[in-house]
Amino acid sequence: MTRTDRGSRTMGAPPAVVYRALLDRESLEAWLPPDGMRGRIERWDPRPGGGFRMTLTHLDPTGGPGKTSDVTDVVDIEFTALDPAKRVVQHAVFEAEDPSYTGTMTMTWHLEAVGDGTEVTVTATDVPAGIDQAVHEAGIASSLAHLASYVERPGAAGRM
Repeated sequence: MTRTDRGSRTMGAPPAVVYRALLDRESLEAWLPPDGMRGRIERWDPRPGGGFRMTLTHLDPTGGPGKTSDVTDVVDIEFTALDPAKRVVQHAVFEAEDPSYTGTMTMTWHLEAVGDGTEVTVTATDVPAGIDQAVHEAGIASSLAHLASYVERPGAAGRM
């Protein structure tokens, strides 16, 4: 049985600005890690068939073990579809020895213009069983909040 996790948020920035933040290495490092984590991108190839490798480090390792080590989650992301200002589809594979974290999770970032802003909806399908749904959806919500803060700051459109 497959599982789907979701999150959504309306942001005060146009879809083109949000889309750029989804495909800019420095932007992703700044906003993608959820609360309690820091991220570093080790490989970067922003095109369909390309992708990136990110190491997420838990700032407080007592909050729970990482998927890759006690304090890290390492994930390889492949961009499978890039529709400018509309949609980004990614396949995510965690580096983990625990089989409950294995498999390919699909993350779809859908952007829809609403007034002067953008509604961003994230849908994660085929979520590995080892990832707690409530924790995952809270992480998605946290990343979306960080993304909103990032794209809504003054001058954001010109910095990416």
